[in-house]
Order: sequence, then structure tokens, then C-alpha cells
Amino acid sequence: MERIIAPLKLRKLLKNISVTEIRGSKDVDITGLTSDSKRVGPGNLFIAKKGLTVDGAQFIPEVIAAGASAVVTDFYNPFFSHITQVIHPNVAEIEAAIAKEFYGNPDHQLFLVGITGTNGKTTTAYLVRHLLEKKGKQCGLIGSIEWIVGKHVFPSTKTTPDLLQNYKLFHDMANRGCENCVMEVSSHALDQGRVESIEFDISVFTNLTQDHLDYHATMEEYGNAKAKLFSSLKKGTKKFLKTAVVNADSPYLGQMLAGYSGACIRYGLDHPCDLKATSLTLTPEGMEFDVNYRGQTQKFASPLIGRYNVYNVLAAAGVGLARGLSLAEIAEALRRFSKVPGRLERVPNPHSFHVFVDYAHTEDALANVLTTLQELKKGRLITVFGCGGDRDKFKRAKMGAVAEKFSDLSIITSDNPRSEHPEEIIRSILTGLKKPAQALVIVDREEAIQKAIQIARPKDIVLIAGKGHENYQILAKETIQFDDRAVAMAACRHKKKEPL
Repeated sequence: MERIIAPLKLRKLLKNISVTEIRGSKDVDITGLTSDSKRVGPGNLFIAKKGLTVDGAQFIPEVIAAGASAVVTDFYNPFFSHITQVIHPNVAEIEAAIAKEFYGNPDHQLFLVGITGTNGKTTTAYLVRHLLEKKGKQCGLIGSIEWIVGKHVFPSTKTTPDLLQNYKLFHDMANRGCENCVMEVSSHALDQGRVESIEFDISVFTNLTQDHLDYHATMEEYGNAKAKLFSSLKKGTKKFLKTAVVNADSPYLGQMLAGYSGACIRYGLDHPCDLKATSLTLTPEGMEFDVNYRGQTQKFASPLIGRYNVYNVLAAAGVGLARGLSLAEIAEALRRFSKVPGRLERVPNPHSFHVFVDYAHTEDALANVLTTLQELKKGRLITVFGCGGDRDKFKRAKMGAVAEKFSDLSIITSDNPRSEHPEEIIRSILTGLKKPAQALVIVDREEAIQKAIQIARPKDIVLIAGKGHENYQILAKETIQFDDRAVAMAACRHKKKEPL
């Protein structure tokens, strides 16, 4: 039966939580929690924590007007004496405890899998969800494309939501019959405490390559943020054995496991490991390979494309093994997995060339996709891509170099330019090309995609990279509707068929 969250007296909510003082009534009803002043409802407790650029306390007048019952803040303000104020010197320090108490420790009701890494998080998450659901147990999902809660699907607002949203999602999942949950855990979320005190049962590491250096000053800092998912993986109150599932072929493996000493399943293709793929056969229709696990060998097949997806399948298999599934059960379940939105997603068309849309927006991700398609192509490989604005500028030239190296033709365009001029971003990309004059520059992304389809010949492959599943484009002053897949399909419809 679904447990509805009934209003909770503030006194009861804070019974086991240490605070400096409470000024005002402790008997007010708390109907919900939020740290976002724009989402405050009547009876809510507003957690006024300090963010990267603003202090939540400045929004207290706003939340009072919206009907909040109480606020958690770091100092008492006599001007707000008409609302209960919970005082604690570090508001963020008690946020997780408040969420756990209000939602009834919902992370303890789920088998929780957290996945971190630069690339592969999304595909691995969908593979894990598919695998766990094949055993007849519902699995919720929190990721960059969508949040799946039972039978309900919500578009994602960010890869890893804020702390309060996470606990609410766990609560809703448990209420709707989920026994498992898999979530993508970004480095930003780990650094900002968005998964604070969440008790994961399995932590997965896919890989680490250059990204987000606009936020993390160095690769070491970036790796240290990711490693928090493993250093926090310790024995808790849940019955499951904590397990790390990690990529043995990554040079950052040691950094990930530096603070962890528990059970571990290492997977890979090249280095010694527990779960190893051999005898790979890769085709445009999918892949086959053998998986060796501690003396057992099992043949695996998947409709996914490319060597890097072998790693994603291995990571998911590691989770399945830690959950108690046999290698044969895992192989059978994953053989039926179809696709992930925007991850080498095939665009259906009536022509004799292939069109793929992929989310690759880092140097490594783009190289992985392009080398995969290079192995499969029988004609030219045409790549349409750009780089996002207000993000890591150091990867732009590197992505340009990768596109030039592995493509027969690069069409450089805008991605999500945000506050930057698209032309400036493109100029940065062009600095990485040895022969920039041989690339096509078409600033308008729709025109760039149309051009790629227009010039495609039989047996060519067109890759549209960078945005994947996204159905919008972020410009300087507005966000517009834009879906690479829809634009490509329309361009294919308008292109004349090749003569027989």
C-alpha cells in the first residue's frame, strides 16, 4: 500500500537531529521540504542553505509569503519572528538528516546502484535497470534523460537532482512498488553533497576522461570528486553486501579505490580482472563476445554497437553478479536490450546511408563513437558537431582534432551556445584542425544537419553528435525546441531517393 506523507510536527521531525536552537513554535505542521524558494508550498520547511553564488537566507521573505511553516537558517533574524526559525551554523550539514527523517529513510527500502564516470553512465544505467527488471522486480531510474518512478516517467532536469529531490524520488519509488533504483551520479553532485548520506549498495565506475574542467580545476580534482562515491560505500544498516564495480582498464582505477577496501568486481578487456570480455565480433547490427568470470565462460550478444558498449555491458553484468544473478541469466536478459535514447540512436530513413544521433560531447566520447563507426563504414563518415558554451573551453580544439582524424568530412556548427557567441566557439574548435579549410562551418545547427543529409551518398554514415536525447537548444536569451533526431528525419524525408 502506498504511504502518503502526512504532515509531520516540527518537534517530531527534529527529535533526533541536533540543532542550535528553535525560535518559535515547535508544533507547526511540516507538509514538505524544499531548498528552492520558487517551489515552496503551504506548510513547507524551507532549508536556507548557502549555494555556490547565493545564500538561501535572502529568500526567507519570499518563502514566508508563499506559506512556509518554518525555515532552517544559520542565524536568527528578529525581523522574521512570525515564522519558526530552526538555527544551525551549517545548514547543509543537517539537510540529509532532515530528509531521511521526513521521508522515512527511503534509501533503506531500495537496492541502490550509483554509477559515476565521464562517459557511459546513461547507457550503463539503462542496462542495469533492464537487467534488474528482468527478474520481475521494478527498478526506478534517476539520470540525465529521465526519471522513472514505477510506471511514471518524468523528464530529467539534471543528471543528479538535489538532495531533497533524491530522497523524495526514493520515497515515491518505494511507494510504487520499486525494489531497486539505479542512478547516474555526476561529479558536480558528489562535490556539492547532492547524494550526501545516501546508502548505496553498489557503486560503479565507468571511466574518467577530460570534462568539466570549467568546474573542477584539474583532472585530479575531477577524479577525487568521482572517488567520493566509493569512499562513502561502507557497511550500513542494509542487508546487502556493499560492492564496487569498476573499470580495470582505466588509468584512474587506483584513484577511485584509494579510500575503499570492500568487495570489488573489476571488469575490462585489456588488463587482468574478474569480469573480462574476449573474442569480440562487432558489426553494424550489434556485437558478440565471450565473458569470463572467475572460471566461468558465457557467450554474450547485444544489439548495441561498438567496443565502448562492451564496457557498458560488462559494468551492468558486474551489478547483476553482485545482486546474485548468474552469468547465464545476465546474458539472456541483456541480449534483449534494445537502445538508449540519443546514444548512437539510429535515425530511420528510406535511403541507403546510415544516420546516427549521439550525445558524445567530450573528446573521449566522440573518439569512441567515431572509431566505432569507422570500423563499420563502407562509404564516407560525415560528422556534424559543435561544443557547448560556458563550459570547458580546453576540450574544443581537442574535439576538433578528433573529428578531423576520424571523419572524412567534419561539419562544425553550434551546440548549446548559451551566453557565448557560436562563432567564437567554432573558432576555438577550428584551432585543433590541421586543415581547417577542409571542414565545413555552418553556424545554424538545423542547416548543418540538412547539409550533411543532402550530401550523403549510398553507404555513407552521418553522425550528429553532441546533443543526443536533448529536445532543446540553449541560446543566449532563450531556450528553443530542437531535436537532432527530428531535424534529421525531416531532412531525410525531403531528400530525393537515390536512383536504383
